[in-house]
Amino acid sequence: MGFFKDFSKYKPLKDERDEQIDSDSKNVSWAFVTTGIQILAIMCLVKGNPAWKGCIGALSIGCSVELLYKYLAYKEKPYLWVGLITLLMGIAFLIWFGISG
Repeated sequence: MGFFKDFSKYKPLKDERDEQIDSDSKNVSWAFVTTGIQILAIMCLVKGNPAWKGCIGALSIGCSVELLYKYLAYKEKPYLWVGLITLLMGIAFLIWFGISG
């Protein structure tokens, strides 16, 4: 019986490849989400539905988070300024959508 080990105690360690796969999967999923929101915003705009404002606001906030993350990584001011302007624009769109419907 000593030949067979209990492998249920062992957990595989995450290596750099696993971390890269996780990162890539999040990037791909974000690309699909933004594409879907863009299509939804265009459909709402064409049909006269005011939900396009909320879609643009959500996209703007998502893009600003991405830019602010890059600022934290690279410490380059353009990422900060464009990220903050995009964030304010997204908040403004969401407020506009919330008020006007």
